[in-house]
Amino acid sequence: MTSHTAPRTTRGPVRRGERALAPDLARGVMLLIIALANVAGVVFAGEPGLDPSPEGVDRGLTFLLYDLAHARGYPVFAVMFGYGIVQLARRQLASGATPEQVRGVLVRRNLWLVAFGVVHGTLLYYGDFLGAYGIVGLTMTLVLLRRGDKFHRIALGIWALATVEVVGLGVIVVARIFGGSSGSASLPVGHVDSLDATDYLTSVVDRLGEWPVHTATALPFILIAWLGMWAARRRVLEEPARHRTMLRWTAVVGVGLSVLGGLPAALVAAGWLDVPASTAELVLLLHGGSGMFAGPGYVAVFGLVVARITRPGPVVGALSALGRRSLSGYLVQSVAWLVLFAPFTLALDERSPLPTLTAVVAAALVWLITVLVARALGDRPGPAETVLRRLTYRT
Repeated sequence: MTSHTAPRTTRGPVRRGERALAPDLARGVMLLIIALANVAGVVFAGEPGLDPSPEGVDRGLTFLLYDLAHARGYPVFAVMFGYGIVQLARRQLASGATPEQVRGVLVRRNLWLVAFGVVHGTLLYYGDFLGAYGIVGLTMTLVLLRRGDKFHRIALGIWALATVEVVGLGVIVVARIFGGSSGSASLPVGHVDSLDATDYLTSVVDRLGEWPVHTATALPFILIAWLGMWAARRRVLEEPARHRTMLRWTAVVGVGLSVLGGLPAALVAAGWLDVPASTAELVLLLHGGSGMFAGPGYVAVFGLVVARITRPGPVVGALSALGRRSLSGYLVQSVAWLVLFAPFTLALDERSPLPTLTAVVAAALVWLITVLVARALGDRPGPAETVLRRLTYRT
């Protein structure tokens, strides 16, 4: 076991301003993907969100949501979460902290993330991930952070096995689809009571039971976060130009598996493909399994984009500003969904003949507002980041 959180690099200098840009850009764009996925779940009170009978433009939007957003936003979050643990530890060590002090900071931070998750998951949105990531962060801090390179290669082996599993499942699904079995079953989407509650107090009571279950089901995301930790030890996003070949392969394989694996579910959800109930279950399983590859795939795309940027413009700057305030941006979204779509508030989806379109437009607008506000804040942190920092560092 070693006290280093990442190997040192012996290569040449990095362009000025490149070190933080890719992680921040990834987090900023990630919040749009999360907004699109979550708002659909809120509107249709399900996980993942699905209009059982989409019409017109809603069919195309449902297809895109299932192929590009559902089960594809939080894997990006998970990769960046694991990456961020190493970044934070590295900054603390560089400032003169001992490994034990670094561990203390990370433990406190993740414990407070669990507390944030309890509040968020109870008062606003059952599908909270902060609590799960706090638990995952504690595990990674205590078990993984100070391990050596050989140990961290286990993560790569796990991902290789996952690739084989997803490809194998994809072959089975394709064989079922073209096997001639008849049927017209919907995807087996679960109902979420809190999202359909007729008053706020009832929704809170529902979330008290839903949040712990959702948090427990999210804990396997540690395997995705571990890959982010492995990448951070090599400064893949701080030095994207030096890792361009690896990023290209990761983007092609990750995005490719994610898109292809999500295609059958997207076609069924849009009403463009009929399958029997047994095949629909496998299709949804493939959709979720392939979604984890969107994490490294999308992040690699962001790294490649940054590798080509010599001087960040206002758009990249604004997206990165939101990325630095991703916790605040994430919480603002949950407040917005409660105000805009809960049955006991504005319930905008109930007034629209195209609820999926309404949800997508709302998600885009809420995300854009957070981008503009983050940009306007300049060097000031977001409110949630300020609170978490004070609690973590006891200042």
